[in-house]
Amino acid sequence: MIKIDIISGFLGAGKTTFIKKMLDEVFQGEKIALIENEFGEVGIDGGFLKDSGVNITEMNSGCICCSLVGDFGKNLNEVITTYHPDRIIIEPSGVGKLSDVMKSVIDIEKEQDVKLNALVTVVNAKKASKQMKAFGEFFNNQIEFATTIILSRTQNTTPEQLELCVKQMQELNKKAAIITTPWDTISGEQILKVIEGQDSLEMKVLAEEEHARHEAEHHHDHEHHEEEEHHHHEHHHEEEEHHHHEHHHEEEHHHHEHHHEGEEHHHHHHADDVFTSWGKETPHKFTREAIENAVKALAQTEEYGSVLRAKGMVENADGGWIYFDMVPGEYEIREGEPDYTGRLCVIGTDIDEHKLEELFGIS
Repeated sequence: MIKIDIISGFLGAGKTTFIKKMLDEVFQGEKIALIENEFGEVGIDGGFLKDSGVNITEMNSGCICCSLVGDFGKNLNEVITTYHPDRIIIEPSGVGKLSDVMKSVIDIEKEQDVKLNALVTVVNAKKASKQMKAFGEFFNNQIEFATTIILSRTQNTTPEQLELCVKQMQELNKKAAIITTPWDTISGEQILKVIEGQDSLEMKVLAEEEHARHEAEHHHDHEHHEEEEHHHHEHHHEEEEHHHHEHHHEEEHHHHEHHHEGEEHHHHHHADDVFTSWGKETPHKFTREAIENAVKALAQTEEYGSVLRAKGMVENADGGWIYFDMVPGEYEIREGEPDYTGRLCVIGTDIDEHKLEELFGIS
């Protein structure tokens, strides 16, 4: 019986760091396969985790919604038959819906000796409130279907921030265990006990129902395609206004109204409609200063769009390689192993691709 753990979480929550901790501390004796389902053309975490001796399948199909399900199943089956691992860790894209990934695994349970085991969502305690507001359904879906929520960066929060964050999580999901202890003071073994001790059965049933509802709506959408185009456009504009003025209450009311009219389909935005991923492979050599300036601009301004995540590995003009990683407000630049070519990836909303090329000087 192969265990399948899904480690979900929004962009920059700390999924990869968490997986690395578990690999180092508890999964040493197990044969692990990690499946990354990155949003966007350039899969970058691959290089970062290869040194853990993990077999990696990178899937860069660009979309992480229903359209990936067939593909995803094929990839999962291939991993099972090729590697026969003890445990498969799936790290969905930061903007994926946990229920969609669960549904794919449930389908595979029917044909292979696997079981959907841990359903973990990593949440950045410092950014949760903001992300919940800005990315509604994508963010919330990952919380609602988790059996364990692991808060990251809790050592940097005030007691009030942390309590509010826990309360917000509980409002979305009453059943999940919420781990609030800072990662360097809790052991991987303790975490494993918690995540494997939670029952995922109820969540599985819910995920199947959600999927069935989604399919039915999708079918319905198809019939009203033109009307929907118009509607979607309008709605998007309204939602943006709400977002700027943060009329949170009104927005809820607005959704509610539509709900009554039986028009729920805009609830299911596809990630592709909302998020843009700009990816580039380049042999260009950069100075550390140039990378630092570019990453700082992405982290601290809105000039290039609303950037949620940027990462890359590029050759250093002075020898060696530069790795960088950025989430809003913070970034890290370090040295790393040479890769087959330089790679850059920026994910966010309203991304200005032309400006990005100029920023990195590779237009």
